[in-house]
Amino acid sequence: MSTKTAIIIGAGPAGITAALELLKIADYHPVILEESFEVGGISRTVEYNGRRMDLGGHRFFSKSDRVMSVWRAFMPVQNKPARDENLLGETIFGFGPAPDNSPVCDPEREDRLWLVRRRVSRIVFLRKFFDYPISVKPRTFINLGARRTVKAGFSFLAAKIKKREENSLADFMINRFGKVLYRMFFEGYNEKLWGINPTQMEPDWGAQRIKGLSLSKAVWEALRKPFAKKDGDIAQKNTETSLIERFLYPKLGPGQLWRLALDEVLAKGGEVRFGAKVTGITAKDVRVTAVEYEQNGDKFAIQADVCLSSMPVKDLIAAISADKPAKVAEVANALPYRDFMTVGLLVKRLKIKNKTKIRTVGDIVPDTWIYVQEPDVKLGRIQLFNNWSPYLNQDITENVWLGLEYFCNEGDVMWEMPDEDFISFAADELASIGIIDRGDVLDACRIRVKKAYPAYFGAYKEFGVVREYLDGFANLYCIGRNGQHRYNNMDHSMLTAMEAVANIKNGATDKSKVWNVNTEEDYHELKVK
Repeated sequence: MSTKTAIIIGAGPAGITAALELLKIADYHPVILEESFEVGGISRTVEYNGRRMDLGGHRFFSKSDRVMSVWRAFMPVQNKPARDENLLGETIFGFGPAPDNSPVCDPEREDRLWLVRRRVSRIVFLRKFFDYPISVKPRTFINLGARRTVKAGFSFLAAKIKKREENSLADFMINRFGKVLYRMFFEGYNEKLWGINPTQMEPDWGAQRIKGLSLSKAVWEALRKPFAKKDGDIAQKNTETSLIERFLYPKLGPGQLWRLALDEVLAKGGEVRFGAKVTGITAKDVRVTAVEYEQNGDKFAIQADVCLSSMPVKDLIAAISADKPAKVAEVANALPYRDFMTVGLLVKRLKIKNKTKIRTVGDIVPDTWIYVQEPDVKLGRIQLFNNWSPYLNQDITENVWLGLEYFCNEGDVMWEMPDEDFISFAADELASIGIIDRGDVLDACRIRVKKAYPAYFGAYKEFGVVREYLDGFANLYCIGRNGQHRYNNMDHSMLTAMEAVANIKNGATDKSKVWNVNTEEDYHELKVK
């Protein structure tokens, strides 16, 4: 029998991974407290009128062997064509034939499996398509025009000759792309994303999200690619994450995986309590002793031998009942976040034409998502759910299922707009940049997500005092995106949980490995044994 209780706050990738890892330690019984009634956090799947939406778009790809093995253990990879491949009459995603005696994994017959999908991601700017990341293909130069191309080239050379001291996100990006390309392809989008100019942001976000990416890297990839040895179905170990060409994807969206993972937690004796909002954390000396929560209007307290938190740091500090240094409380309360909204938009067809060499059902553009750099709209990014998985839309031959992504602050004008008004506003914006005809809209919905993006400005500069205070609790571990106030991907969030549980298992007191996930240059590229 388990003798120790591990309280896990949040049923997202970090929290569920922590529970799975703890169940490997005989002494611990994990109890997950989840405020909502959903699994997966921002990595969940939302269902609407028979269709599915992926909030944010989640490519299942990692350079951590350990993460990939966890994902692969839950579902087999397709070895028969998916619906779109059958409709096109060709195998387009290169999963290869099934090995001898292996079970048939047919997406048309089975739901529990991985699809292998093609990564296509571009930028809309000047009402034209540019590769993302920026490539050195002839089309890029044609779209830019001779004058812009020459200016961009000299600007890049200038940035290489005299590097800036990286005091802001703008400095970070200019050093890698030059001022001209930065202003064309990065400044406006990041201002939409964060609500402030990149000159006012810390460079940390760039170091985490695009640390290995630059114009030099794009040129090298273009030169290397024709001679590169093809990796296996999803390996691509030597490819920068932003340049991968294929990835795994659950047939029914990311929430499918996290539901399966939670089912395993429950099957092995763990618990989850939905609708459980954490309201207090009792601490004595240097240890968390209990966690209080509200559920269905009732209040509960549960004793804790260890606590792993993926709740926003701002809320975690507010919940701790122990006396806190005034500076810690001040910084935590002022930590910035960006909220997020997705408009699911069902349309008859797209107005834009597929001018690529990639065949698609209905000849729609092949992108999974499109970054909108146009300054005259607030729209940040477009997802094409038909291309993520043909099973997210009921009939990919009849219509196109889109996700229109907006970044905002809870309580601002966009957040407070009634659903009907905001959906109309979003559809108008999409039509204004030539993606759809306004009259082709068939159905729509809106989803709001609070504290989707921990932000890197303002009080974030002093986050160190908050981390030092939290590390002072010997049995408290901060994991995941919001738990560390760090813009982690799914695999990085999982790795923070794995490192935290390794500490618990080994009785280690130094939490630096938990915090260092996705901060060291090559951390996520190492084999994790």
